[in-house]
Amino acid sequence: MEHTHHYRDGRLCRRLAEQIASMCAEDIRIMEVCGTHTVSAFRHGIRTLLPRSLSLISGPGCPVCVTDQAELDAFIEIANMPDTILATFGDLMRVPATGSSLQKEKAKGKDIRMVYSTMDALDLARANPERQVVFAGVGFETTAPTIAASILAAHAESLRNYSVYCAHKRVPPALDALMHLSGIEIQGFLLPGHVSVIIGEQAYAAFFEKHRIPCVIAGFEPADMLYGIGRLAEMIASGTPGLENAYGRAVSEQGNLRARQVMDRVFETTDALWRGLGRIADSGLAIGEEFADFDAARRFCVNVRPAAAPAGCACGEVLTGRCLPPQCPLYAGVCTPAHPVGPCMVSSEGTCAAYWKYNRLSDGWGK
Repeated sequence: MEHTHHYRDGRLCRRLAEQIASMCAEDIRIMEVCGTHTVSAFRHGIRTLLPRSLSLISGPGCPVCVTDQAELDAFIEIANMPDTILATFGDLMRVPATGSSLQKEKAKGKDIRMVYSTMDALDLARANPERQVVFAGVGFETTAPTIAASILAAHAESLRNYSVYCAHKRVPPALDALMHLSGIEIQGFLLPGHVSVIIGEQAYAAFFEKHRIPCVIAGFEPADMLYGIGRLAEMIASGTPGLENAYGRAVSEQGNLRARQVMDRVFETTDALWRGLGRIADSGLAIGEEFADFDAARRFCVNVRPAAAPAGCACGEVLTGRCLPPQCPLYAGVCTPAHPVGPCMVSSEGTCAAYWKYNRLSDGWGK
């Protein structure tokens, strides 16, 4: 496969697409794991360049979308506690919990603040010493280091009114869970770029050795994605699976060692609930005993009760490639960006939101 540094070169992208088409004599199903890949594929028209025999299916790569319903309910519970400020990234505000959302709770007068970084949340705690500030911690290995760093900073300052409700997820165990799902066929994985910057290529080695399925780490520019898809198509067509890093300018073998060390100091692995995938062993991050004082779940004895997804919502199926957005009975009728029922229609990385924005009037989704 041809690959140069001109990541948005239209002629290069067309040549890459032609090379992909020449290798797709039979139907191929590739999962792009990352939500940013999903959006990039739509924004740059990548699906329109691919042969109809190659299907790109979306995976559980939207951190807000995979957050379990019970965890969303826990955020609502915390927001309703007296003398408490809940700090959150903006993409969580409109995600429907059971019977409410953070946006609705804020409208009722609860003190919920949108922040742009965990350091903003620390500033809130410093400025409001008489109140508890809880950060809603969601995301993958990409955001976990910054949240771990905020806990280290709070610990160093003895900032006793700051804590984190930790709902972080780890990507590699989710890949293994996908391989055991019935009703879905995946022949190759386009692995996430941002997560891989942190965890490195080595983090996927055990998964690859276990399943021997083609895996390529790719960037987000058009040529990056087409090159990664092309390498996967080559591996699939030749029957020679491999684990390849096609995003070498950002991703190393070992990843960001300093970020990993910060995570390893603060967090320990734990089982976690994923929307669409259920409970996956060792797929979550929990705050370790040394920093238990900064664990909001323990500090406030948050009662996390099992919660069902919204009735009729197929977000869990969309996240695992078992369903396309138009196949959800709620899509475009009951569920729209203005009135979302599930998180896949809310998040900027959600598959339903991406389909609505870029592909609603087209029949090209089935790629």
